[in-house]
Amino acid sequence: MGNDARHGRLVDLLGPVVTAEGFDLEDVTITPAGRRRLVRVVVDRDGGVSLDDVADVSQSVSKRLDEADVLGGAPYVLEVTSPGVDRPLTEPRHWRRARGRLVRAELREGGTVEGRVRDADESGVDLEGAGRLAYGELVRGRVQVEFNRPEEEPDDELGDEFADDLDDDENGGLDEDADGVADNDHVGDEG
Repeated sequence: MGNDARHGRLVDLLGPVVTAEGFDLEDVTITPAGRRRLVRVVVDRDGGVSLDDVADVSQSVSKRLDEADVLGGAPYVLEVTSPGVDRPLTEPRHWRRARGRLVRAELREGGTVEGRVRDADESGVDLEGAGRLAYGELVRGRVQVEFNRPEEEPDDELGDEFADDLDDDENGGLDEDADGVADNDHVGDEG
């Protein structure tokens, strides 16, 4: 059986299993790994994928692979994972799951646009700064890694609380907290 035929058979075999667990099957790959094969199954859903989710899907997929004997009895290692941040955005569900994220998109007519995904539905995506784009205008998008995303800025209330704790008193020491304990304990002999 050729690689394309095997891939198609695996997708047909595992798609319903993954869907029954409440996930989308994003990809299945088989890679030789010594005497074994690495079967990598990529799953996703709105709200993300937890480690418990991966364990549940892994059990169901493993059971189905063993029942169907699609690998011809050859030993395999099963890896169930979620898509990485570098996964191309090619389907409406990918764009929907990237809501709020900064993306760079390749345009079918050439060039690229970059913006934050404001909204996405079955017909297109709204990018901050670029406006509404139909999926037919896009080749693919990629989420851009941001180290300081806007929604990750410190909460003002939390920042104010810490700022209050660190205020200097008139003598250059630190004020006492609400618990009445001074913040600047002296260490060593004081005379």
